[in-house]
Amino acid sequence: MLKKTLIGLMAASAVTLTLSAPASAADEVWWSLTPKVEPGGRITADVYAGLGHGCTPSAPVKSAGFTAPIKMGGVGNWGHMSGSTTAIKRPGKYTASFPCSDGRKAVGSFTITGTPPPTSPKPPTTKPKPKPAKPAKPTKPQVAVKPAGAPQTGDGSLG
Repeated sequence: MLKKTLIGLMAASAVTLTLSAPASAADEVWWSLTPKVEPGGRITADVYAGLGHGCTPSAPVKSAGFTAPIKMGGVGNWGHMSGSTTAIKRPGKYTASFPCSDGRKAVGSFTITGTPPPTSPKPPTTKPKPKPAKPAKPTKPQVAVKPAGAPQTGDGSLG
């Protein structure tokens, strides 16, 4: 008799817990997305459609942080589906989502960390023209002075 009572209480507890669970938890899709990635790095998404909170994607995973949507493909056990893409170069926090075939929507977030790799400066398209040289000021010609006599030129003695 005690055994039946305990079994009944346990069953009632399980029903109570199931009924008191929030409705949003039942709609939640469990999937994984690379949480942090460097600019230009690989982002991978995984979902297990065969598990209780998994779903089968009905379209690619899309995000403004992706260079292209992730096309999920079947990989193996438990309805495992996976795919990857490249992150954009701009750091920040982004969200990604995909619709499930059962009508639910899976949403996740990831962060592109760091700073983008430096870019080399673009070479100028035209070389700057050298400034023309200013014309030199004309110099006054030197006047030739002719010696007038011995005191100006010396007398020729070594004295």
